[in-house]
Amino acid sequence: MAKLGEICEIISGSTPKTNIADYWDGEYCWITPSELNESTNIVNDTERKITEKGVKSCSLTQLPIGTVLLSSRAPIGKVGITGVEMYCNQGFKNLVCSELIFNRYLFWFLKNSTDYLNSLGRGATFKEISKKIVEEIEIPLPSLEKQKEIVSTLDKLQSIITHRRTQLEKLDELVKARFVEMFGDPAINPQGYPIMAMSEIAEYWNGLTYKPEDVSEEGTVVLRSSNIQNMQLDFADTVRVCCKIGGKKYVQDNDILMCSRNGSAKLVGKVALIHSLTEPMSFGAFMMIIRSQYYPYLMTYFQLPAFRSQITTGATTTINQITGNMLNKVMLPVPDMETINRFAAFVSQVDKSKAVVQKSLDEAQLLFDSLMQEYFG
Repeated sequence: MAKLGEICEIISGSTPKTNIADYWDGEYCWITPSELNESTNIVNDTERKITEKGVKSCSLTQLPIGTVLLSSRAPIGKVGITGVEMYCNQGFKNLVCSELIFNRYLFWFLKNSTDYLNSLGRGATFKEISKKIVEEIEIPLPSLEKQKEIVSTLDKLQSIITHRRTQLEKLDELVKARFVEMFGDPAINPQGYPIMAMSEIAEYWNGLTYKPEDVSEEGTVVLRSSNIQNMQLDFADTVRVCCKIGGKKYVQDNDILMCSRNGSAKLVGKVALIHSLTEPMSFGAFMMIIRSQYYPYLMTYFQLPAFRSQITTGATTTINQITGNMLNKVMLPVPDMETINRFAAFVSQVDKSKAVVQKSLDEAQLLFDSLMQEYFG
């Protein structure tokens, strides 16, 4: 084991005054934590640039290529590696590796340590990890040869996982393309299908409200937003409750489960089709069930801009929630059932391909998680 302060130089940053134009729109990359995300590995550019005057105004230290970026607040634990020289704001404690540690090995160690890093956060208003805290973090330190062997394994697995996720996205896009090919853009309705209100072809209602004390390992499954992954049900994060549940609060095969409210606007409106139920299940208060014989058509329609545009209100394109009243106002073209059934048969074939890819993805992710635990604890 070694402390990060013993094998790395730790560099933070600052923000040049934003009201001084001479400090901004220059030639030097300058990064903030918001630019890092789950898929970030190498960072080759930044959203904003600063000038030499901006650099000097804050006495910023340049981060060399290969520096491991670590966000130290808002939030703690985002990581990346610099692909170009750059500077950063005050939301980082970045690590310049010595010859004793391979930067990608440190990258994967930090990726595996998000919860631990957050537990080290200090502060009343918002949590932050200081330079001293980062210096004291201990990391397993095998030989450089072993570090590179570990990184090679993790990189290969991550590549497989990324590839499988891309395959799933492309299969979803294939379904959307087939939808438009068969039915046309619903916003234009080139086939001249009858226009109907959503309320004419579907029923919909919100889910079960329950108390924390109702949660029980022996209760009924309550489906929530986290159970919708890639337009399918995922039971990795399941809640069960023991309380009275009315008949309409149970789901049925061919119901469409929709996230109707969420803290993240991008998750509002995501859907999954209920099928092959193995036990009675309910759904939560921030979820909605849409029940309709047109479910094969509606499942894809809900994912298209034609639907999103009808439930967007006011001057903003952000959708914070979807209500029954909003769905009542949705008008859409409705094809004949024969055509819808032909589309459903196509979707069924694509779903079989998705199931194979998803199985491979799950296996790769399970192995990846297991190795991360083995290597880093």
